[in-house]
Amino acid sequence: MSDRNVRNAGFTSSGIKGGSLASSLMSREARVSGGGVHSRGPTATLQVMGAKGSTHSSGFTSSGISSGSQASRMMSQEARSHGGGTPRGGTTSTVQSV
Repeated sequence: MSDRNVRNAGFTSSGIKGGSLASSLMSREARVSGGGVHSRGPTATLQVMGAKGSTHSSGFTSSGISSGSQASRMMSQEARSHGGGTPRGGTTSTVQSV
């Protein structure tokens, strides 16, 4: 994962780019959650990273999630809240896949 991939997906410092993968993700997440995007969901997480250019420093790397990082804490918390595993389409897996 790289900052470039996040920007190319449409998560930019000026917001989500219309017609992009980011806008599709945001629409899908809003429909699934009943009309809004959760502040700790995939869309919000990627938008923060796109605005700051901080994917790698958060622990999301091309070789996986870095031990002891913000990303590993996010993955742990998500796994605990889902009974021990990170769900497909969840925040951690979505952010790592970009």
